[in-house]
Amino acid sequence: MTEILLIRHGETEWNAVKRLQGHLDIALNAEGERQAAALGQALLDETLDVIVASDLQRAMQTAHAIAQPRGMTIQADPGLRERCYGAFEGVMYSEIEERFPEAYATWQARDIDARFPDGIGRAETLREFYERAITTINRLALLHKGKKIALVTHGGILECAYRAANDVGLLAARDFDVFNASINRVVWTGAAMHVLEWGNVAHLTQTVLDEIDK
Repeated sequence: MTEILLIRHGETEWNAVKRLQGHLDIALNAEGERQAAALGQALLDETLDVIVASDLQRAMQTAHAIAQPRGMTIQADPGLRERCYGAFEGVMYSEIEERFPEAYATWQARDIDARFPDGIGRAETLREFYERAITTINRLALLHKGKKIALVTHGGILECAYRAANDVGLLAARDFDVFNASINRVVWTGAAMHVLEWGNVAHLTQTVLDEIDK
């Protein structure tokens, strides 16, 4: 079996104000940097064989906080990027419905084959994104079979992994959390993923975060 730590990047300013990021390359904010540092400290006693991150800087910065204290390198993999939302990217969540009413309606209806208008990039349908996410996780798990690997990625990728591991279809509304800088553990058997732990943010207490600044 391969043990996988699925880790969402720390907070960005766009997370904080609820502006959709997608493939846009947004850095961590100060809070996200503290979260990443606390995450790195929390994982210091764990053996990790490989650290792979999305090539977007919010994930790479978070991965660096894990890798740097260990003297490890990071492998960048664009397959771990967030979903591309096309023209929705860079727009406040509260403004998407007004600017793109028809596309927004398909989003809220969880139409898995709907494609939003193009932006800087061509939007992925939910089906396409899910297939990319699971194919990437399976590829990396097979490549590092029998090891413990950390995949530092985005909320959408984590959601896809949870759905795959728990056989939750794409049409079902999300009823689980995906936290910034959280630790989410799954095992990959070669045939399926199984969740061991989800949404662990015990390392992100205010006391710990305050200590980071000292």
